[in-house]
Amino acid sequence: MFVLKAGVLGAGTMGAEIAQVISFAEVPVVLVDISAPAVERGRKRIEEIYQRRVDRGRMTASQAQDRLSLLTTSTDLAALGDCDLVIEAVPETLDLKRQVIRSLDSVLSPLCVIGSNTSALSITAMAEGSRQPGRVAGVHFFFPASVMRLVEVVSGEATTADTVETVVSFVTDIRKIPVRVKECPGFVVNRVLMAAMSEVLRYAEETGVSFADLDRATLAGGLVPMGPFGLADQLGLDIVKEVQATLEAAYGPRFGGGAAVAERVARGALGVKSGHGFYDYTGGAADDGR
Repeated sequence: MFVLKAGVLGAGTMGAEIAQVISFAEVPVVLVDISAPAVERGRKRIEEIYQRRVDRGRMTASQAQDRLSLLTTSTDLAALGDCDLVIEAVPETLDLKRQVIRSLDSVLSPLCVIGSNTSALSITAMAEGSRQPGRVAGVHFFFPASVMRLVEVVSGEATTADTVETVVSFVTDIRKIPVRVKECPGFVVNRVLMAAMSEVLRYAEETGVSFADLDRATLAGGLVPMGPFGLADQLGLDIVKEVQATLEAAYGPRFGGGAAVAERVARGALGVKSGHGFYDYTGGAADDGR
């Protein structure tokens, strides 16, 4: 099935990034969230991504405006009704995702594919919330989706071959690289990433080396675009905590990250979106937590 119009449910950091990627590929996209301020923040992030492209000479202001004109926003689920594919990008909680997928059943066409941008959760368990579990698949983008090219395409036990082919074709059409992966906690990339991040967190705790110094050392290797603590702040420490918990439950204590993440989440220091995390985004100074 061709995706002529797509939807994204959840206008947070990842939802906005995904919507931008879709509009950039000249596919009409609807961005939906439960509140007008959330939707507006998502739209602002998308506008900022386009403005950076204009500022760097990668597109003209007119081209950016043409792409933005393909984006519509709403607080009403019904706005997704004529989409061929809807990607949920709500917080990483299984019960919430099940509830969202169940709600989508009532507004989407029977042929519409439902994708989840989950980082680690079971597509099979998530699809149990749908009357049509065969149309549910994982469509996992990586942060920042506007830059990162890889997308994991994950099948649950009930996911149909047609659903997978639709998602793979769509990911290719929006100029990303689809990788089909087996369903397991963390899939492939996050299983590797979170093991490495947990090890670095334990190292910081054991040695007292600052988060900023560890990020600089990681970047010096030239293999990654940002250090683990800066990346965690961008993703949201609440999301990192949930993914760590999922992987630790599945694979054991090597995925536990110590107290650094949990302590910050408990005091509301969630990273960029709250202004504080491993770093202080109000003044730019590194917060080494010591």
